[in-house]
Amino acid sequence: MNALLRILAWLLAVTLVALPVVAVLNGWVGAERWPLSRLRVTGQFERVQAEQLRAAVAPYASRGFFAADLDAAQRAVEKLPWIEHAQVRKQWPDVLEIQVVEHVPFAFWDEDKLLSERGQLFPLPQDLASERLPRLGGPPARSAEVVELYNEARGLFAPLGYGVAQLGMDARGSWSMTLDNGIEVVVGRDDARARLQRFARVLPQLLVQQARPIARADLRYTNGFTLAWGTPAASAPSSPSPQAPTGTARTQSQQASST
Repeated sequence: MNALLRILAWLLAVTLVALPVVAVLNGWVGAERWPLSRLRVTGQFERVQAEQLRAAVAPYASRGFFAADLDAAQRAVEKLPWIEHAQVRKQWPDVLEIQVVEHVPFAFWDEDKLLSERGQLFPLPQDLASERLPRLGGPPARSAEVVELYNEARGLFAPLGYGVAQLGMDARGSWSMTLDNGIEVVVGRDDARARLQRFARVLPQLLVQQARPIARADLRYTNGFTLAWGTPAASAPSSPSPQAPTGTARTQSQQASST
């Protein structure tokens, strides 16, 4: 009986010692005595507001210094728009520190996403819909290939004075591209780099030889490509007449050799 009483007394003593510690660590008590009253945000960011970060971590900070769930707070921060990565720490006695890394947009991806400079896809925020960025697209798993070909195409056409406005791969792996002057380029599935190199090499000669603008180029040929020419923009008449007909653009196709 004495042994049983000693065991019970020992368990009671352990409980009395452990219970306050458990209560503090679980936020049952101590939140007011050891509060997280200051928020410190570090990192380079422009689009994330401090108020958003504060609201995201508030439920976890309110439990006090010892009971704050840092992993859950970090997950909450990383769910915010524009956040690529976050790290949440605490500093004695009352500081909750959040280090954030923002997504830096590189291009639009399909209709509803952005591609970051680090190659990550994230939802398209409404406030960026009108931003001037290239438009890329394709299967998400092949985003690295799309970016690689975009960079190569940009290097090919930049010396000619053109930018690449759009480049994408469809579900079958076929490439298409649009230059910033409106030329649509159908590249196809095979030898995309070689076809673009060939087209960029002869493009200046084609533009010199024709007064009409190129509307579309189809590069899916072994030794050449087909071109669709648009109608040159008519200069405005000095005395416009109500009876003057309005012109509609028409295209004409011809095959051009790369040699």
